[in-house]
Amino acid sequence: MRLLSSALVLWFTLATLAAAHEVLPAITDMTEVDGLVQFDMRANIESFVAGINLTDVADTNAAPEAADYDALRALPPDEMAAKFTSFWPDLADLMTVRFGDTSVTPELIAVQVPEVGDTGVVRASTFQFSVKVPDGADAVVVGWPAEFGTLVIRQQGVENPYDGYLEAGALSDPIALAGGGQVGQWQTFFNYLPVGFDHIVPRGLDHILFVLGLFFLSTHFRPLLWQVTSFTVAHTITLALAALGYVSVPSSIVEPIIAASIVFVAVENILVRGLSPWRPVVVFCFGLLHGLGFASVLGEFGLPAGAFIPALIGFNVGVELGQLFVIAVAFLSVWQAIRVDRGANEVTQATILYIVLMLGLGGLAAMLWFDPGALPIAAVDDVPLTTFLAPLAVLSFLCLLSVHFRDHLSAYRRIVAVPASAAIAVVGAWWFVARVFL
Repeated sequence: MRLLSSALVLWFTLATLAAAHEVLPAITDMTEVDGLVQFDMRANIESFVAGINLTDVADTNAAPEAADYDALRALPPDEMAAKFTSFWPDLADLMTVRFGDTSVTPELIAVQVPEVGDTGVVRASTFQFSVKVPDGADAVVVGWPAEFGTLVIRQQGVENPYDGYLEAGALSDPIALAGGGQVGQWQTFFNYLPVGFDHIVPRGLDHILFVLGLFFLSTHFRPLLWQVTSFTVAHTITLALAALGYVSVPSSIVEPIIAASIVFVAVENILVRGLSPWRPVVVFCFGLLHGLGFASVLGEFGLPAGAFIPALIGFNVGVELGQLFVIAVAFLSVWQAIRVDRGANEVTQATILYIVLMLGLGGLAAMLWFDPGALPIAAVDDVPLTTFLAPLAVLSFLCLLSVHFRDHLSAYRRIVAVPASAAIAVVGAWWFVARVFL
């Protein structure tokens, strides 16, 4: 039975989490000079031309257009620039650039595509386009097509510049061309809270697995508190240092080590009972690397120069809230099984609870797996709901087994914590191999 439960966890987790690569936002610097507003944008233009809907996928490999994307990704710079130039009218029609009630169609100025490198890594190209400011206009509203993902806007050349992080399909507030649109310190703090949270839930699948690895070590609160505190202090230090420019480590080094950290904590869960003396120290060291991973996200779109500190704190607090949310969901999922394992006479209600959760979550996951359009919402911030529903359904099944075999010694650890840790270790090992060799 334990082998069966372990195999199920491994299968479902690998099936839903194996492709854990983020879709990066497009970033544009906006400058107004002599009646023209110019936008200098950095983006993954191959995904645009291929027609990938970036709000529906967490990894371009999962898109129906993946083959077209890979072919475009391998094109020499001149050929890719020509492809994008031909595609530009379609993109321009989908964008929104509006001065009051007047909409203006942007004109493409230039495209720069880097040389072909590692085709497994996003190639960030740059292109420039501009619009003419109508007479008397003093503000502009910018909108980005939902299918092209997130857009970051950074106003340049003015005092108190506007900085915006637009979710897919959103419109900016009116941006004053003369500046003065920068939000206050507190507003910046609250604006960056969801950015940090979003990087954990739902986009930060590797960070989620690391936090779950910490959670499954023990059923007691003190070991979890020690680990989370150590991890939080560590990643806060490197996040701040990296954001300030004092530390810089290539993602080619950071990302494999993050994957290795997942393997370490998960394997130790299997081999060691309870909190070892070295565990908080090791978690602290890995937290330093995770902080660099968080910093890489900020590096993709930068922090507002006039409100750097509140933005950094807001992002970090958002990350902490995301981690606490993951722990809360995991705790609520297994709490009844832990109580029964500790001798609470709640077998009937625990059994009913886990049967309902297993069938409900499993049914929804299966429905979305075979028909992604079966529900109004099939993904959250481009991460499919099945990524979370399927593992939670399997976890409910393991908890049900733990309740059923409650008379066995350490039933929760043997039937829930160990198989879940084994699955986490396998996924982490796969990510390590993929990030180093593939």
